[in-house]
Amino acid sequence: MEKAKEQFAEILCKFNSSNIPVEKLEKLRIRKKLSHHEKRKWCLKVFCAALFTYFILSKIHLINTYDCILDMPSEIPRLFRSPEYCDICEGVSSIPKISNVTSEEFLEKYIKPNHPVVVADGAREWPALKLFNFDFFKQLYSSVEMNRNKHRNCQFFPYKTEFESLQEVFNMSKDRAMLKPGEKPWYIGWNNCNDEAGRYLKKFYDKPYFFSGMVENIALSWIFMGGPGHGAHMHVDNVRYPSWQAQLKGRKLWKLAPPPECYYKCQQLEVAMEPGEIIVLDTNRWYHQTIVLPGEISITIGSEFD
Repeated sequence: MEKAKEQFAEILCKFNSSNIPVEKLEKLRIRKKLSHHEKRKWCLKVFCAALFTYFILSKIHLINTYDCILDMPSEIPRLFRSPEYCDICEGVSSIPKISNVTSEEFLEKYIKPNHPVVVADGAREWPALKLFNFDFFKQLYSSVEMNRNKHRNCQFFPYKTEFESLQEVFNMSKDRAMLKPGEKPWYIGWNNCNDEAGRYLKKFYDKPYFFSGMVENIALSWIFMGGPGHGAHMHVDNVRYPSWQAQLKGRKLWKLAPPPECYYKCQQLEVAMEPGEIIVLDTNRWYHQTIVLPGEISITIGSEFD
């Protein structure tokens, strides 16, 4: 760079001492070539910008159909997530089970410090405890949502099963659905993305009583269902807000792990969920795994809150 500066200064010095009029420099062929080259570069930039704009506009309709224009591996968000502060888990040695808690106490003791908690009486009075079963959901989603793929934000988790859609789940045999001995085990999850179904489901459960003043999205509730031995692998979510999940049938073991950067400051936690209990945690920050415990089919429902 220094050598180039010296050469340019030398050329400039020669030009100043030559007394050549600027008008004559305009007529030099090299100047015309340079000018033509600059115009070509400018045209190329304009063309590339126009091509890029056309590509974006031609693909913009995809946003109304899919979550992303390009499908990315599920591990990508985890690789680029921001480092966590360990205050969410430092000093936390267990997941407490509480009852009859006020919304003010719940906010101060658990929501603000981001500590996981189970509210033992959170769903005890919900009709969903008695009414929600495999046939209930089969009838509901067969009548209001035949093709979930047409709806934006619909997600289905087959976990270790062969199912590719919710419709395939509800087409399984009666014996397998009821977890009969000798039948292949299964566990799946999906988010309700239909307003009509959301309003109908809401007839059978309430916003948790300890969430006074907080907001939830009934059209995007999450439902998980399946038999013993299965569940979700250890993972961290990539959703907008913290979550609650109510155990309506069966029993499920939750295993929580702190963020990797907090492994030496925090410890792993476990809690077994019973019917009528609600677990509350930020699944975007706490790594979590679930295992359905021996017994009847496990059914849970939950949502994000803010």
